[in-house]
Amino acid sequence: MTKRIVKVYPRFERLWHWTQALLIAVLMFTGLRVSGVHALIPFGPAVMLHTLAALTLLVVWIFATFWLFTTGTWRQFLPKVEGMLATARYYAYGIFKGEEPPYQKQYWRKHNPLQAATYFGLKWFVFPVIWISGIMYLTYNFWDSGADSTFVLAVVRNIHLLAAYVIFAFVIAHIYLLTTGHGFRDHVRPMVTGYEEIDLTPEQEAYFEANTPDRLKPLEPAE
Repeated sequence: MTKRIVKVYPRFERLWHWTQALLIAVLMFTGLRVSGVHALIPFGPAVMLHTLAALTLLVVWIFATFWLFTTGTWRQFLPKVEGMLATARYYAYGIFKGEEPPYQKQYWRKHNPLQAATYFGLKWFVFPVIWISGIMYLTYNFWDSGADSTFVLAVVRNIHLLAAYVIFAFVIAHIYLLTTGHGFRDHVRPMVTGYEEIDLTPEQEAYFEANTPDRLKPLEPAE
């Protein structure tokens, strides 16, 4: 393996990431208002903004899902048992002792085993739950019939809230982990520039140099 600075995040992936982050922030803010946690904006505009942000995010996710499968990037999110315990131990203990992380980022595997499992669970379980419950909530007037409709609505609301709080917890953990290791700036910079220092096999390095040399940058000298 050779360490090289490689453009691992294409423009669409970076645009998708920051658009998603902004929309989720809007959804959390307006969702907390709708739930009565705060009253920083009126209820009506909060509902309208929440709905618009949710529909926009749904469109973004549809495009992102299409991109993931057409480019084969979806394989990045397949969890692996190998290295899971070592990674969990690192985050629970080793990171506070200054230990080196047990997982080195590679071009075709940008996520460590714990990250891949987390993203897999979010994308295949939590996100579908929040979308289905949100659409049911939004279309309540179309299926509101019968004596049990109020009870069903309460169940849908609580499921939607539970999924939202799971995503909220993920966002908090995600931001916290950005402050660990080399620091917040070094973690965020790749998602702005697209370039990150990763390990390449000799074959991968030769392929990039021969076919896409613009995706490689020289290593920065150590300070």
